[in-house]
Amino acid sequence: MESTSYDIKALNEKIHEASAFVDLLNLEMGKAIVGQKYMVERLMIGLLGQGHILLEGVPGLAKTLSIKSLSAAIHAKFSRIQFTPDLLPADVVGTMIYNQQQNAFMVRKGPIFANFILADEINRAPAKVQSALLEAMQEKQVTIGENTFQLEEPFLVLATQNPIEQEGTYQLPEAQVDRFMLKVVIGYPNKEEERLIIRQNLQPQGIQPIAPVVHPGDILKARQLVREVYMDEKIEQYILDIVFATRTPGDYKLPRLKPLIAYGASPRASINLALAAKAYAFMKRRGYIIPEDIRSICFDVMRHRIGLTYEAEAENVTTEKILSEILNVVEVP
Repeated sequence: MESTSYDIKALNEKIHEASAFVDLLNLEMGKAIVGQKYMVERLMIGLLGQGHILLEGVPGLAKTLSIKSLSAAIHAKFSRIQFTPDLLPADVVGTMIYNQQQNAFMVRKGPIFANFILADEINRAPAKVQSALLEAMQEKQVTIGENTFQLEEPFLVLATQNPIEQEGTYQLPEAQVDRFMLKVVIGYPNKEEERLIIRQNLQPQGIQPIAPVVHPGDILKARQLVREVYMDEKIEQYILDIVFATRTPGDYKLPRLKPLIAYGASPRASINLALAAKAYAFMKRRGYIIPEDIRSICFDVMRHRIGLTYEAEAENVTTEKILSEILNVVEVP
């Protein structure tokens, strides 16, 4: 037992030192982003936990600006793809073009070949484009013609979508939504924050440019350390209980939820809950996970992985309500 506590103490010190760049990134992004601390924190979790992020919110909430600011603060290549109903897979991944001088076909790489991909309004593109993006997200590779290319790390897809009720949008397939580590729902800033936003945008010199303060190599090293964060077996059990309560609510004294859930969270939910909690602990400069870490990221990891029945929709029950009930009932270690 003593050696374990010593290991955790050593790991704590190591992580405390290695996570200093998180503050640097936050400071740099603060030049352009007012408020939205929650969203910025979630972007960092995705970056450290090697997970893609889906941001949902009405237009004008700095979703695009946050993602651009994050990539500007890291010496990394940034690509923006504006999704539209007439977009083709070749517009995303690239295509083969004929070179007359060499009398041969050559590969022209698309915008997906970057470290940070901003998939703007992802729910406006048809299924063919979504499937091309899916291979890149899951396999970290792209196939053009007969050639397969590995994508350079860190590779992160940060997608934005307007709420589904808006016109001209396609609902994303469940298989694709499940590939996103987090789905972050963004709300409006408060009055004070909005006052600062107005002032910042009306300054004669405009918004301060963001300088690169972190190297991609630092991110890759930090990702290795994130995986070393200590997770106790009790925390592991807590994650399993939360996920299994969405599949068999009756076993957790929640029979009321059974007719409301069409399908529960997939094993990806368990993996991503553990990874996101490790990244969250790393950002809080800790070498171990506490139950509070799980509770704080649970909604973002799980909200897009639970299917609701028509009955739930008729009763205006949301996945958030279901998760709240589960968290209230499942025993905290």
